[in-house]
Amino acid sequence: MDFTEAYSDTCSAVGVAAREGDVKLLRKLIKKGRSVNVYDNRGWIPIHEAAFHNSYKCLSVLIETAESSPVLSSKTFEGKTALHLAASHGSLRSTEILLKAGANINEVTNEKETPLFLAVEGGYIDVVKLLVMQGANLNGSHSWCGWNSLHQAAFRGFSDIMKVLLVNGADRESQDDFGITPLFVAAQYGKAECLKMLAEYGANVNCQASDDATPLFIAAQEGHLECVELLLSNGADPNLYCDVQDWQLPIHAAAQMGRTNILELLIPLTDRIGDTGEEKVSPVYSMVNGGHKECLKMLLREGYSPNAQECPMFNCLSPLCIAISTPKANFKMLWNKNVDPFLIVSAQISVMDVTFMDVTVTDVTGNSIPTLAHLCRLEIRSLLKSERLRSDQYVRKLPIPTCLQEYQLYSDILQKYGISEEEPDQHKSEC
Repeated sequence: MDFTEAYSDTCSAVGVAAREGDVKLLRKLIKKGRSVNVYDNRGWIPIHEAAFHNSYKCLSVLIETAESSPVLSSKTFEGKTALHLAASHGSLRSTEILLKAGANINEVTNEKETPLFLAVEGGYIDVVKLLVMQGANLNGSHSWCGWNSLHQAAFRGFSDIMKVLLVNGADRESQDDFGITPLFVAAQYGKAECLKMLAEYGANVNCQASDDATPLFIAAQEGHLECVELLLSNGADPNLYCDVQDWQLPIHAAAQMGRTNILELLIPLTDRIGDTGEEKVSPVYSMVNGGHKECLKMLLREGYSPNAQECPMFNCLSPLCIAISTPKANFKMLWNKNVDPFLIVSAQISVMDVTFMDVTVTDVTGNSIPTLAHLCRLEIRSLLKSERLRSDQYVRKLPIPTCLQEYQLYSDILQKYGISEEEPDQHKSEC
């Protein structure tokens, strides 16, 4: 059900008077015996209206009229008390009155939210200060996901409120249900001021969530350059693995998401064991998956191998294997960086667009420099030694894809010059 809209035909006259702050009318209605406990479609009674709209004079009248304890603990259909509503709307005076009357400062809603959490969410620093001063619980869970008020301050970027919480003893290392700390939240959402403050108060910049992700990893992934710089300057480790398989680093996140400015920072700081090391995954793989040309240029320029290492995780022998089957990948750039073509699995070569490799010989008569592909062809044919082994009959039996068998038999040259493949072998002389 929708509890965000109040239906006018469900609100009592007492509730309307409380909402509008009409103390005179409110007293008149109460004197006539009108009930102060009539619910509207949201489960609100007049005390909720007065608290939410900061009609503090009406609020005082309602508390005096009703039995204080039941009315103060009365909840809406969303599980909110008058104190929740006052705090969530920044109603300072109403919050003061409710606390003085004995409202439970740590009561939770259906979403497990406390009045302090709601005040922080709205950015109402004066209400936050009041609740903290009156003994609101700063630690533990303040919401259904395990966030507390410090997480919420980090998420909203309210560094002034965060300082109030930290000064009064909020746990800077508190974790939600996923092992995420307030500093991690600040890094994830690019709240640099909050991140800086938490680091200054000693929060762990190398904390890890339940999936092993670090603040540096998430900041790199989301492209928050200032946060990355802050984390690095405060001792964040760019070589701390961020996954249970022990291969993923912040540099992988930056490469995959195309964060060139962050990648530039991380390259000189990252251990090169991931480049070609066994049981690791090169960031070149991440870049190919993401399809970001500038990141690939940067990695190759800095000496990362285009061949990388065999990657069982992606079921391929090199980044080239992924590039072939990924439309947005920069296949040609990898090819031009002396990638080892024999790392491509046969199944992928057979479906590959051979013309994209620039394997067609434009001129094999010596009038131009032969292509690398043509030179490779000559080398292979020279290894076959006898002319008999170079014949159609034997080449067709080689354990290579059909497209490469055709290439070894000069089908491209025959087609270019309109020569029938049935003609004698002298048309296929070595060039």
